[in-house]
Amino acid sequence: MKADIFKLVERRDGARVKPSMAKEASRRPPPRRKIPRSFKDLTPAKHFNPRTFFQELILKGWFTPRHGQPRRPVFPKLKHGEVAITWIGHASFLIQFTDLNVLIDPNFANWLFLMKRIKRAGLKMRDLPPVDVVLLTHAHFDHFHKPTLRRLPHPKIGVMPRGVGDLAHDLGFSRVIELEHWESFSQGDGSHWKVTFTPSKHWGARTLHDQHRGYGGFVLEHQGRKIYHAGDSAYFHGFEEIGRKLGPEIALLPIGAYHPETFRKVHMGPDQAVQAFQDLGAKFLVPMHYGTFKLSFEELDEPPRWLREIALEENLTEQIKILDEGVPKVF
Repeated sequence: MKADIFKLVERRDGARVKPSMAKEASRRPPPRRKIPRSFKDLTPAKHFNPRTFFQELILKGWFTPRHGQPRRPVFPKLKHGEVAITWIGHASFLIQFTDLNVLIDPNFANWLFLMKRIKRAGLKMRDLPPVDVVLLTHAHFDHFHKPTLRRLPHPKIGVMPRGVGDLAHDLGFSRVIELEHWESFSQGDGSHWKVTFTPSKHWGARTLHDQHRGYGGFVLEHQGRKIYHAGDSAYFHGFEEIGRKLGPEIALLPIGAYHPETFRKVHMGPDQAVQAFQDLGAKFLVPMHYGTFKLSFEELDEPPRWLREIALEENLTEQIKILDEGVPKVF
């Protein structure tokens, strides 16, 4: 019965889903889960206690001057097969083709509750081009930012993990798609593109009560190009599988929030990001997830500095592209 419903959807808007049917987001309430016993239980690494969290991440952030200025972007005129990537900051990207604009994990907030944004977004929301698709890797507040999503000029499609769609129903999307790992969603309305949801090593809970929410990354395929956004992830051998199955060319990989060592249970440092890049077999590494919010104990400028050192040691300076926020880079 469900398959028949999806056939009707396919005839109406040209969407195709494989290998198994992606699910239109359900409004059914999530299953009940056991409440974590302490603040530490909110993360798999169990590395936070309230006092340390407040002193190291919140209080120090308050006394760090906010810097950086939004740029008025000059979006390039692209040829078929070219892709422009603009890092907005943190894990937020604008991916552009000649006929497709995709936002990934958009977040333009200056504050996440008590957490201060240390570096401003690289461009202003009003300077975005019309957005066709928004990819959301998981429900954490720094990646799934409802006020930002609500202010977007009503993108057509939102694609996100299983169990996250209920958060998106009042955010202006004309269609919300939930995917399981390795499921793909494609659209063939004259601009054929496909996105595949990939595993990661992280966690998906947004609050005390929603351990059921999925998490992962995406591989976007269009005009013969493949771009991989890892979302949040620790290093794991799944990068080899992603490279083998999907062969991404450009890898957007997190490099921050890795200190103290227990944070590496859910995040990567530059050293592990380079290993993930090599496991993927990609041509270019674009780092992200650093320098915007103080999410861990390393200095905000340490991740790119360390990555540059590794690039020199490993002879990878041509493959690693550290982007300036708000400046499109054509690949």
